[in-house]
Amino acid sequence: MTMAAPVVEVPRKISHLPSLRGMELLESPLLNKGTAFTDAERNALGLHGLLPVQVETIEEQVTRAYEAYRRKTEDLERHIYLRALQDTNEVLFYRLVLSHLEEMMPIVYTPVVGQACQEFCHIYRRPRGLFIPYPLRDAIPRLLRHRPNEEVDAIVVTDGERILGIGDQGAGGLGIPIGKLSLYTLIGGIAPERTLPIILDVGTNNPKLLNDPEYLGWHHERITGTEYYNFVEQFVRAVEAELPHVLLQWEDFAVVHARTILDEYRDRLLTFNDDIQGTAAVTLGAILSALNVSGKGIGAQTVVILGAGSAGVGVADYLKDAMVQTGLTDAQARDRIYLVNTKGVLHSQRTDLRPEQQVYAQPWEKVAGWADPTTKTVGLAEVLDHVPATVLIGLSTLGGAFSEPLVRGMARKVERPIIFPLSNPTVKAEAVPRDLLEWTDGMAIIATGSPFAPVPFRGRMVPVAQCNNVYIFPAVGLGLVASRARRATDSMLFAAARELARHSPAARDPEEPLLPRLTEVRKVAVEIAVAVGQEAQNLRLAPRTTLEELRHRVVATQWSPSYPEYQVR
Repeated sequence: MTMAAPVVEVPRKISHLPSLRGMELLESPLLNKGTAFTDAERNALGLHGLLPVQVETIEEQVTRAYEAYRRKTEDLERHIYLRALQDTNEVLFYRLVLSHLEEMMPIVYTPVVGQACQEFCHIYRRPRGLFIPYPLRDAIPRLLRHRPNEEVDAIVVTDGERILGIGDQGAGGLGIPIGKLSLYTLIGGIAPERTLPIILDVGTNNPKLLNDPEYLGWHHERITGTEYYNFVEQFVRAVEAELPHVLLQWEDFAVVHARTILDEYRDRLLTFNDDIQGTAAVTLGAILSALNVSGKGIGAQTVVILGAGSAGVGVADYLKDAMVQTGLTDAQARDRIYLVNTKGVLHSQRTDLRPEQQVYAQPWEKVAGWADPTTKTVGLAEVLDHVPATVLIGLSTLGGAFSEPLVRGMARKVERPIIFPLSNPTVKAEAVPRDLLEWTDGMAIIATGSPFAPVPFRGRMVPVAQCNNVYIFPAVGLGLVASRARRATDSMLFAAARELARHSPAARDPEEPLLPRLTEVRKVAVEIAVAVGQEAQNLRLAPRTTLEELRHRVVATQWSPSYPEYQVR
């Protein structure tokens, strides 16, 4: 059992009586207070007889809800319980999770959300968010007008094709936007009623789903090519017309679509892709924190990344730009970054590389002599044999890919190897922290994509930072919304990464984790949001204010889970 984290109280909000009465009010998750309705409110709102006579505080409700949560014996059941609470009483849901954030974050989001997406159609209870199916493509504006709340600050949208490390989940991918937007509220403080999860249901190529009679999505193979991109364009045009100032976050799109969509719309909308830019920013922040421990700058690093998809290339882009900012030329920085995928290292003679991958293609002449004589390829093992890698990052979803011989070989060449197995869920992690510490004699500086408990190692407990995008995207969203930014740029995500590194506990004590504890991340989010807002203003993409006014806007925007007190005459 984890200790309850303190929730910062805000002054009780005074609100006019809601228009709903009786059961309609109790079934409205944004307005429902359950047993916390006062006697006066119960009289005015027709609630006497529908509730037990006892009037409770929200703290008492949290205690009872936590007891019910603890009775669940499986993580998926805990996820279902929390989602049901969210659909019943949103304030209580957020108050409960904030009070037990370290314990419940893996249940609300990764890794358990992956299982929830796989079982989405079998655990579906109540509607949340919008389904926009391809057969209704000509009615998208009307579907958007069906959104539950008129004013929306943030949309997270997916097409469900590349969910975490588990692949195509079709309409079940909606679990990701639901979970992401819960974190926008928990960490960033975007009010829950101003968020909107969306699934673009373009079919699925997952035969298990197509053959499942309970599958709730469009029973059709995925549309592709021009039809697909025209559908995305129809969606974007509808968003521009209905919600022209909304923040639109793209999530878990396939590699072949993710960057194309981002490049098409990044200068047209307030938008970013969390898999590309959010992952890159949190990884950069964690690496900058690690370099404070190792004592060497980013320009002196040699980086090997296993995984050359959207996330891998995005991380490479941010690391390259960080190196350039220290004085390296672009060519010198690219020379220090090696991307490896299932076909081996990216090199100049490969004809299967997308444009963004070609940027990191090493000259064939440089790597030709490294090829394995049997396979004729230059894989991860060959790269690590010939390169004095100081940083090894896994974004491959290949569980166990960082083997003992590879890690020990790396550790022989560098005193403090920085090793980040970032794939999730946990079974997809390239290595586990316990092994990495053992194979490097305790010298590895580690961050992971999935949560791991502190590792006992030679008489001490070694904390493991989870390099989770939750440190970035909710705070970035808060900064963009509060500053009224018109666009989201890579430099804003860069500012977020540097601010995150500035709050690293390891900067004060090398024995501490690279990233703040989750119980601190809501406070850190305010500082990151201010940094993002400042960068937006510096680029003239947001109205100019004083720093004091910007901070005030950020704090005022950050919603807290407390019940309003209804005015009863």
